[in-house]
Amino acid sequence: MSDSPSPLADPHIAFDATEGRRDIVVLGSTGSIGTQAIDLVLRNPDRFRVTALSAAGGRVGLLAEQARQLRVAAVAVAREDVVPALRDALAEQYGTEPVPEILAGPEAATQLAASACHTVLNGITGSIGLAPTLAALEAGRTLALANKESLIVGGPLVKALAKPGQIIPVDSEHAALFQALAAGTRADVRKLVVTASGGPFRGRTRAELANVTPEDALAHPTWAMGPVITINSATLVNKGLEVIEAHLLYDIPFDRIEVVVHPQSYVHSMVEYTDGSTLAQATPPDMRGPIALGIGWPERVPDAAPAFDWSKASIWEFFPLDNDAFPSVGLARRVGELGGTAPAVFNAANEECVEAFLAGRLPFNGIMDTVTEVVAEHGVPASGTSLTVADVLEAETWARARARELALKATAEARA
Repeated sequence: MSDSPSPLADPHIAFDATEGRRDIVVLGSTGSIGTQAIDLVLRNPDRFRVTALSAAGGRVGLLAEQARQLRVAAVAVAREDVVPALRDALAEQYGTEPVPEILAGPEAATQLAASACHTVLNGITGSIGLAPTLAALEAGRTLALANKESLIVGGPLVKALAKPGQIIPVDSEHAALFQALAAGTRADVRKLVVTASGGPFRGRTRAELANVTPEDALAHPTWAMGPVITINSATLVNKGLEVIEAHLLYDIPFDRIEVVVHPQSYVHSMVEYTDGSTLAQATPPDMRGPIALGIGWPERVPDAAPAFDWSKASIWEFFPLDNDAFPSVGLARRVGELGGTAPAVFNAANEECVEAFLAGRLPFNGIMDTVTEVVAEHGVPASGTSLTVADVLEAETWARARARELALKATAEARA
């Protein structure tokens, strides 16, 4: 906001309108965010042009199809072992025409993030998105950030590189806050209210969550997302990460960021001002709206996502968060206040525990039990003011290894 020290996501920053089409690099193109972004681009060819795509490598057929549809100059995959299959898929799509350049390996997405373009859409899932985020910022690109983990684990590093207005949030909650914050200054804000759907287990007690299955947890009632984000929504870890992200984006203290459960997912977040007014941003649950804001700001993309039919009755409900059944938000607040490497430990341990849960090696409640233990063992984190990428990577490596050890121990005890 106009009097905020934050260099990130300031809706008051003046932008020059882009002449002609805006060149976009899409990272994570075969995932949920990437495929919806490409849908937007294909429907708005006069506004956007995708110049390069990156993906993990699990869906090379789709990646090749996207490359042909968009006529990109380069494609990247993190897995070098899928390059032969990708070459075959591109040859099938392109026929006798020249195929795009192929980049492969762990640094491939980072290379694309620094390539010539206007905006980098980081739709990668997980903290592996940190290096591309830093590369895009260092290269001076506008960063449409859907990869919340990179900001959370590398907060001071990201904020040190970001210029005013360089990051536009793509999370539905932070895109909502971004728009609602335009109505006032930082001094006017009393609190941020981040909404949560409550996931598939809203209303259940901790005891009732003991035996839920991965299939139960993947059945999200309002959003269609990838498996990791969907499980994070079921545990409300996703909401805890979003609280940390809101603090980093808008420099609002943690005690002024509230979480409220809103099952319909119509209101994506709210800003309460000091005069008692609350501004809410609302649309039907569809990520194409936040994506369009991220890649198109300061202009809006007409018909990017569905609007409400106000001629039909609807019910909008709001409930307090059950911190006993879902302790993840409270733990995330403590981790965010600690800063330094603590958020990286929290996120890395959670990623390992989600994988163990999906594989049947850890019960649902064991996810947060294990993450809590790993965070406690980590102790005092490296200082946020002197944080380095090496610190983040070292903390993540330790947290992943420790989370795996504890998950294996839990499995062995359950079978004994």
